[in-house]
Amino acid sequence: MQPQRPREAHIGRTIAATTIGNALEYFDFTVYGFLAFIVGKLFFPTFDAYGQILLAVGTFGVGFVMRPLGGVVIGAYADRAGRKPAMVLTIFLMALGCALIAAMPTYAEIGVAAPILIVVARAIQGFSAGGEFGASTTLLVEQAKPQTRGYMASWQFASQGLGVLAAALVVALLSFALTPAALERWGWRIPFALGTLIAPVGAYIRQQLEDPHIGEAPARSSMRAPREGRLATVCKQHGSAAIVAIVITMGGTGASYVVSFYMPTYAIREFGMRPAFALSAAALTGALTLVIAPWVGRCSDRIGRKPLILFGRVALVLFIYPAFAWLKASPTPAVLFTIVGVLTLILAIQAVPSITILPEMFPEDVRATGMSLVYSVGVAVFGGFAPFISTWLVKASGDKLAPAWYLIVTALVSLLGLPYLKDRTGENMDSAAESSIPSCSKI
Repeated sequence: MQPQRPREAHIGRTIAATTIGNALEYFDFTVYGFLAFIVGKLFFPTFDAYGQILLAVGTFGVGFVMRPLGGVVIGAYADRAGRKPAMVLTIFLMALGCALIAAMPTYAEIGVAAPILIVVARAIQGFSAGGEFGASTTLLVEQAKPQTRGYMASWQFASQGLGVLAAALVVALLSFALTPAALERWGWRIPFALGTLIAPVGAYIRQQLEDPHIGEAPARSSMRAPREGRLATVCKQHGSAAIVAIVITMGGTGASYVVSFYMPTYAIREFGMRPAFALSAAALTGALTLVIAPWVGRCSDRIGRKPLILFGRVALVLFIYPAFAWLKASPTPAVLFTIVGVLTLILAIQAVPSITILPEMFPEDVRATGMSLVYSVGVAVFGGFAPFISTWLVKASGDKLAPAWYLIVTALVSLLGLPYLKDRTGENMDSAAESSIPSCSKI
């Protein structure tokens, strides 16, 4: 037992540093979603109330459009220079985007330049987030034993919950403490100003990480890596695996962003719920994610990734429509809290093994690139614009339950990739990935 303590302490430091750093970045990226009902008024005032919220959540989705580019560029940098330098870079990029929004003049002050600059700031944040996920998740799984990769990767999802919790609490407290006029006039800038602290704090935390990819690992990677770029390698040698991974990703990411970010706006706009109560539901989602994710990770290490993914997707399909129907019939805070609580459990059950299985699909020399690419594409297409699609569907169909149908369809389509996914629970990650990914054989 005694010789294992240094390693256990090292693993604990890695989990703590990665989780805190991810949470800070996720706070910066997601706080915009909780302020969409104010951003729409201030930056898109020439549109009606529906147009304002549609454009606000559309701008939220713009950040996801840049994720694939950030995933490829920063992921390749992480494969070449190491995971830690890439993670420090994403910290500063995210803080820059947050600082721009905090200081941004509104439409009333500079006209049409205001929404354009908002889009630019969100694009910077999206570029950062695209590289963050692959580098940090890869670092976590590479430092885990084969029997504990699910647990280690679960802290990526747990850190997202911590970021959501912090963002929702800050915005909810401002909603309680300030009048609506004060919140619209200057209070909405406070969370973004706080977010700029991510640069010095996050960079310091991440500088303390030990990155085994710096040193021996890059030498091994460079010996194996082909002359062509890492993105080309992923597409040519691991294209089938990448397609399967994107299909798997789409099933959970849409539901995740609807539950975590769209649900408060949905409750405020469609049912007139007070912002503070709706945002408290989002805080509950973040808190439950933080607590549940590590437990799900342990379960995935014991029983495998695929059974949990299948169970979670089927449960989502069965529960999502009744959940929206119940909220429509009884739009109270208690009902909203119950619904988001159950949905958060379902999402964690399928999200944690999905996050774990992605880096297991790629060899070391292109792992961060492949991981970042498939996750960023899946999130950009089916997750980031889920609030926009949900808002549009409600307006176009006149049916307040329309978002449920969108989530059901994406969850069912994602199941098509599951039979082609090889479960490598407990296997050596590098040997398993290199031997089976190119064929992506059906099991």
